[in-house]
Amino acid sequence: MLKPNPGGRILRRAFPLLPIVAAFLSSALAQDPFRVVTYNVENYLVRPTETRKIKPEPSRAMVVKGLVALKPDVLALQEIGDVDSLTELQGRLKAAGLDLPHAEHVRGYDTNIFVAVLSRFPIVSRHPHTNESYLLNGRRFRTSRAIAEVEIEPRPGYRFSLLTTHLKSKRAVADGDEAEMRTQEAMILREKLDALLQQKSDANFVVCGDFNDTRDTPAIRAVMGRGNKSLMDTRPAERNGDTAPSENPNWDPRRVTWTHYYGKEDSYSRLDYILVSRGMAREWRKEGTYILSLPDWGVASDHRPLVAEFLPADK
Repeated sequence: MLKPNPGGRILRRAFPLLPIVAAFLSSALAQDPFRVVTYNVENYLVRPTETRKIKPEPSRAMVVKGLVALKPDVLALQEIGDVDSLTELQGRLKAAGLDLPHAEHVRGYDTNIFVAVLSRFPIVSRHPHTNESYLLNGRRFRTSRAIAEVEIEPRPGYRFSLLTTHLKSKRAVADGDEAEMRTQEAMILREKLDALLQQKSDANFVVCGDFNDTRDTPAIRAVMGRGNKSLMDTRPAERNGDTAPSENPNWDPRRVTWTHYYGKEDSYSRLDYILVSRGMAREWRKEGTYILSLPDWGVASDHRPLVAEFLPADK
């Protein structure tokens, strides 16, 4: 004969509260922002190739230091080496307290450096673009680096797509004009974004990476798009105390936004971007968006990492 369970009465009374508790937790999670970081880690290789050396230990350690300071939930990488290089960086981050267990590594035509994504959240779908090409002056070219496209789920019921790539560098090549080649690669990237918007006009997506050009150029204009399909530039800047408005209403405020140092010219430029769709822009938090500024930042890379913050709930 079964004995009565006094605790059963307590459980039965508690069960009606479960939906309320679940709703409360869901609401709380929706208020907890997540961070997306993009970083060109400058030849992060753990073994040499024919044209590139192993990244020195002090440089790798400084990459980890910067990323731990930013605490990304989703990390887009450019100039990462092979899968072993990505795994090594992932392990270093975990040892430093930043666990990003979900990974995507995408190979392109360039056999030395690649693009990748690390995420604290599950990657629910993957759509790598590894064999893109374009026609320029009667010749067929392949894009040097692939486009990584993943769909990420920061919390149940909320997803967004992230695309990252590394467009043609400004280095002159004999095969064609580098600016025209970069613009063609940018147009291919734009095709992927238009495909997302074709599926859903208010699609949530972030497109980021090293685009190797300044904003008012054909390549960046191609990625940004026009009209109701245009993207928003989050324009991260240093947190150095600058608050003054723009002197020119047609320009952005004079914030320190450079992301890349080019030693040959001794110049500083904004070549790295975090752009968002109109749907994603509603979840963007400007106050959590900036460029990391650390002493000896250049030991890590010739680029600086950017971070943008978002709320995981459709607005």
